[in-house]
Amino acid sequence: MKLWGGRFTKETNQLVHNFNASISFDQKFYAQDIRGSIAHVTMLAKQGILTEAERDAIIDGLSSIQNDIESGALIIDGSSEDIHSFVESHLIDRIGDVGKKLHTGRSRNDQVALDMKLYTRDEIGETDALLVKLLHTLLKLMEENLDTYMPGFTHLQKAQPVTLAHHLGAYFEMFCRDRGRLADIRRRMNTCPLGAGALAGTTYPLDRDYTASLLGFDGPTGNSMDSVSDRDYLIEFLSALATIMMHLSRFCEEIILWNSNEYRFVELDDSYSTGSSIMPQKKNPDIAELIRGKTGRVYGALQSLLVTMKGLPLAYNKDMQEDKELSFDAMDTVKGCLALFEGMLSTMKFNATVMEASAKKGFTNATDAADYLVNHGVPFRDAHGMVGQLVLMCIERNIALDDLPLEDYRAVSPVFGPDIYEAISLKTCVEKRVTAGAPGRQSMENAIRQYRTYLEQ
Repeated sequence: MKLWGGRFTKETNQLVHNFNASISFDQKFYAQDIRGSIAHVTMLAKQGILTEAERDAIIDGLSSIQNDIESGALIIDGSSEDIHSFVESHLIDRIGDVGKKLHTGRSRNDQVALDMKLYTRDEIGETDALLVKLLHTLLKLMEENLDTYMPGFTHLQKAQPVTLAHHLGAYFEMFCRDRGRLADIRRRMNTCPLGAGALAGTTYPLDRDYTASLLGFDGPTGNSMDSVSDRDYLIEFLSALATIMMHLSRFCEEIILWNSNEYRFVELDDSYSTGSSIMPQKKNPDIAELIRGKTGRVYGALQSLLVTMKGLPLAYNKDMQEDKELSFDAMDTVKGCLALFEGMLSTMKFNATVMEASAKKGFTNATDAADYLVNHGVPFRDAHGMVGQLVLMCIERNIALDDLPLEDYRAVSPVFGPDIYEAISLKTCVEKRVTAGAPGRQSMENAIRQYRTYLEQ
């Protein structure tokens, strides 16, 4: 059944029908379509536009359709143009002519705008729940690794010592910001387009505030033309999803490096790794690599919608049907990546001994050796040069600053005393960094308390 056709004298060309139809992908929001229709007819009966008996018959019919779709008794096929016509035609088949009153005071334009908003809002909630689960895993790992020393990097060069808890805390902050973006998008998008009609409202005495309240919106949209042509909320959501993927991809890149033979910082669980078809020794970080790769896929969905919307005049245009396919794919991709990443992270083993040795061999305590000299009256620029000489000695002997004999320290500067070794121990280097946000234990314990409170809220 088509929702239009009265002024047409020819059947639609089959290729045109196939090209025009959206049911292959918009069937994903059958539940949102039915929920919106139930709210719409409830409002129509309240306003006296439908009788209570008509309302009840339509709601019973719609509920039975949803139950049958979910049980598998009713299969959504490609014979209908879209999910709206599929639901309406089956409703009429089940309850007769009263089903034809479902569309009173409503256009397919405001109907699809509502469905997309409801679907996006639901997806925001599901994505946020996965982020919360990931944050709980990160917090647990942080609590377990307050004293796991490792090198911090700049330019992929070992820079200064930090702890694994501190490193993981950086990602905790990123994913917290992602949650904030989702909450902000949900708040801004939470107005109901139903009642906007095709673009200019309707002559029926609709109660748009009532419909909005039934569907959990803060109120109706403010302009009927904008109501049916707005996809800002979807662009914002895709942008937030792209940012989530960027954060996951950065984390995956580090895990891929850490998993390499050169680093050996982590060991991936067998259940989140794969092997090679020819090299029996291989244990590949394929999940991390795939998440990194799928980031481009989500970026593509955002770019596609931006390009689709950039030249559209008001109000609705058929181009806007292109908002769904790639968006649905991006939403599913991000949820899948979040779930897999959390599983990979929660089963990963961290090699604390290797991490600590890497921090020492990388001279991450060189700055602290320079600070030791400064604290004994040596100008920093001179101290910087002296420690550079010490590092060069260590490189030539393949040892760490911690292993350099005291006489070599004194040969560079008589200021050095036996307490230099305590001053440059990784524990001292980390613990001295007590400013807010730094890796020192006191600062990290404060951060963990704040993170725990955040998640409990």
